[in-house]
Amino acid sequence: MSTGSRVLDGIKVLDVGTWVASPAAPTIMSDFGAEVIKIEPPRTGDPYRQLPAVPGMPLSEHNYSWLLDSRNKKSLALDVTRPEGRDVLQALVARADVFVTNFPPALLARLGLTYEDLSPVNPRLVYASLTAYGEVGDEANKPGFDVNAWWARSGMMDLVRPAGAPPTISLPGMGDHPTSVALFASIMLGLYQRLRTGRGSKVSSSLMASGAWANSIFIQAMLCGATMVERPPREQALNALINLYQCRDDRWFVLTLLQEERDWERFARAIGRADLIADTRFATLKARHANSPALVKILDEVFARRDWAEWRAIMEAHDITFGAIARLEDLRDDRQMVATETFVPLEGAGIPGLLTVMSPIQVAGQSKVAPTRAPTLGEHTDEVLRAAGYDEAAIRRLRDLGVIG
Repeated sequence: MSTGSRVLDGIKVLDVGTWVASPAAPTIMSDFGAEVIKIEPPRTGDPYRQLPAVPGMPLSEHNYSWLLDSRNKKSLALDVTRPEGRDVLQALVARADVFVTNFPPALLARLGLTYEDLSPVNPRLVYASLTAYGEVGDEANKPGFDVNAWWARSGMMDLVRPAGAPPTISLPGMGDHPTSVALFASIMLGLYQRLRTGRGSKVSSSLMASGAWANSIFIQAMLCGATMVERPPREQALNALINLYQCRDDRWFVLTLLQEERDWERFARAIGRADLIADTRFATLKARHANSPALVKILDEVFARRDWAEWRAIMEAHDITFGAIARLEDLRDDRQMVATETFVPLEGAGIPGLLTVMSPIQVAGQSKVAPTRAPTLGEHTDEVLRAAGYDEAAIRRLRDLGVIG
């Protein structure tokens, strides 16, 4: 990646949040050149640093989640619950462009860190707030992770399962990272408004709103009074041409012929079953849907005769819409991920050849910042304070008081 001018060069961001959805928005900004200062409690740091220790998480000697979401950032260990710590934070706010937090509204009010508190310090500040359930209403201060406020509350947890199966827990960060993109978009709107008016503003998003947007087609159907159709097991699929299938080598893929009137005959010939075209059970769209379980059974037998690599080549050659159901180990050598810079090298982590996942936004003519290792707790405390005008004696005093680490 080049090191030329980037769209967010010169933008200074204070990341005063924890876990994923809020801090990942500044991570995206850092990819485009923003300077991000991560503010953490001096002794414990962001609890997100400990995520790999949670039972059931992948086992590794490396703090993979921290490497991902805290790349390119500077760590300032600062106790904002102390008056001296809030004084330091206000000094940083005076020089910042963006303040990002996911502290609940009541806590922000107690700490004197609301938009109303900080805007007088810096009228050009874009103040970004991320909550679990929004900033008003009975649940404004209710804590929640993405599995609660994004996955479960939106209805997706209930919908994404066959009839009779129990709900499934989401993967870590599955709702946090899409929500971080919503917060990033909010921040960019705030910066755009500042460009036009000269003044900052408060912007916000929530896990609940992001989850509702992710599930908005079905939610809108419900709001329109639609009758919901129960999702059957795959063997009883309502449409055999939009279904999951297993190949001879136990690899699965998803077939997605949404325009089946156009694609049906080509598909039947591609899989070597042109005889199905004239079969009265499948000759029309209505007949195929009525006899979908029978067609599923036939296709199960067909796809079980070849390995996934063979079927992939056949379907690509005949322009059939499908998707590989990737296993994690497949992604390591995914050439398309590398070609599109979805995976890029991560420098300075002490792991030769390590790749990381890049944010999902591209700007033509803009190369992103080459990711560098995530900071250790308080690694940049002195550097950040010096840049804010603190001399060595003042820094030493703050450290003696336990305000910084």
